[in-house]
Amino acid sequence: MGKVKYRFNTKSLAVEQVKETFRDKLKVFFRYMLAGMVFSAIVLFIGFSFFDSPKERMLRREIEQFRIQYQMINDRLDILASVVDDLQDKDDHIYRVIFEADPVPRTVRDAAFGGTDRYAHLAGYQNSQLMSQTMQRVDRLARQLYVQSRSFDEVFDMALNKADMLASIPAIVPIAKGTERLMSGYGMRIHPIYKTLRMHTGVDFTAPPGTPIYATGNGVVVRAEMNNHGYGRMVVIDHGYGYETLYAHMSEVEVRRGQEIKRGEIIGKVGNTGTSTAPHLHYEVIRNGRTVNPVYYFFSDLTPEEFEIIIERASRVNQSLS
Repeated sequence: MGKVKYRFNTKSLAVEQVKETFRDKLKVFFRYMLAGMVFSAIVLFIGFSFFDSPKERMLRREIEQFRIQYQMINDRLDILASVVDDLQDKDDHIYRVIFEADPVPRTVRDAAFGGTDRYAHLAGYQNSQLMSQTMQRVDRLARQLYVQSRSFDEVFDMALNKADMLASIPAIVPIAKGTERLMSGYGMRIHPIYKTLRMHTGVDFTAPPGTPIYATGNGVVVRAEMNNHGYGRMVVIDHGYGYETLYAHMSEVEVRRGQEIKRGEIIGKVGNTGTSTAPHLHYEVIRNGRTVNPVYYFFSDLTPEEFEIIIERASRVNQSLS
């Protein structure tokens, strides 16, 4: 039985029974419903703002675990990067030095991998920067390892060809008793005609006309000709591995272009052709297209005492013979 409601009528001063219509009941219903909704909204707002649901707590734990894992990955990447740096340093300053190869350019080792859009799918998350940086480091390390692997392949090939390389590098004096006959060294020297200091790109060995001239390493003759620019009769040998040697002012050339030459083989004779003031051999060593001091390549043909003598003679600033 429903609850009966009464009210006091101030006009009649009597207590009367309240008769509720359907509309009144509907108003009460909606009033309670609205109050319940407001209360529920407040409760939900407080709950979601200050308290985590079990699922949210689980997700937060997973996110924190992922963040810790990313940090651990970065720590391991630090170790791997240090190992790669050590391999690169040994490759450039030990392995390649042994085989007289140029180091891998830093621009190649540090070449960019991918672009900025490569990591766009990682944007917009709570730890986007951490994830993006980690992926960039992984890609950079992968690139460096690839370059290093290719470099080690080259070093391995050089090791297999080391015997051929050692036989090809110009490593002997091109004329008999060269320590006594070296008259002018590499560097700024007085020109015999112009009497001014000019760059002398080789060394001069004085010797009687007809003295044999020897190839200083295995190679192939690329030039055997009469030069009109001061060298006179000359020979150029390509030894491979970035090396060439030049022999000038010869009286006779005993090899031809394209001929394979062995170290110690006679290629011609001393003369006085071209811009020359006396019979002598002008000898140059070219490394990767640039002349270098030839006396540093006589190590296979001299004793330590003879090497000291030739170094001292070559360092004198005197007049060259050509």
